[in-house]
Amino acid sequence: MSPRSVRISDAQWTAAHLLWRYHHLEQSRKSCDAAIVLGSHDLGVAECAADLYQQGWFPYAVFSGAGNPIRPELFPDGEAVKFRELAIAAGMPPERALLERRASNTGENITLSRTVLAEAGIHPKTVTLVCRPYDQRRAYATCRKLWPQVEPVCASQVIGFDDYLDGIGDDRLLVDMLVGDVQRILEYPSRGFAIAQPVPPAVLDAFTVLRDAGFTSRLLPERG
Repeated sequence: MSPRSVRISDAQWTAAHLLWRYHHLEQSRKSCDAAIVLGSHDLGVAECAADLYQQGWFPYAVFSGAGNPIRPELFPDGEAVKFRELAIAAGMPPERALLERRASNTGENITLSRTVLAEAGIHPKTVTLVCRPYDQRRAYATCRKLWPQVEPVCASQVIGFDDYLDGIGDDRLLVDMLVGDVQRILEYPSRGFAIAQPVPPAVLDAFTVLRDAGFTSRLLPERG
């Protein structure tokens, strides 16, 4: 069975759309001192970073990320290297595109990129977090916890849920990720990884519907 042929009921699609909207923060664009480009399997993040740079929203960006476990064939040298190459090909000057190649999670994207910026003599008060559309809330909460001295603004490709699904080509993976990110928003504050975020009852209900329906591949391992 191909990823696009997975059977998802109308109720499950409704729940997935609700989680997609919840993960978007809809923050207003703001000129920032630097950007952190969070690695992932979504190549559209690199294009978004290059577009934002060319529009003048930040003067420098750190491309952050190690190997990608979902699509390793696309990232032989790691996420950061691939994203940086794509951004430079789209017109971003190489000297403005810094590189962080070790991060394997969002927390490390923040902390290791902070070090890269400091080593380059850049000490921002504001940062743009360029990420997948559904990573915005968790990226924001992580940055506020781990780097409280800066004001983060999240930015992503402007795209609807259905069009994004068409681009990714794997319905189950995306719904699994939406579910997994809600769990992290719920769990990570108690683990010291992120600040707490409001989770409306409708979001909890949608999360439960999808989790109980088996969209669980991106859930955290149970704590022993």
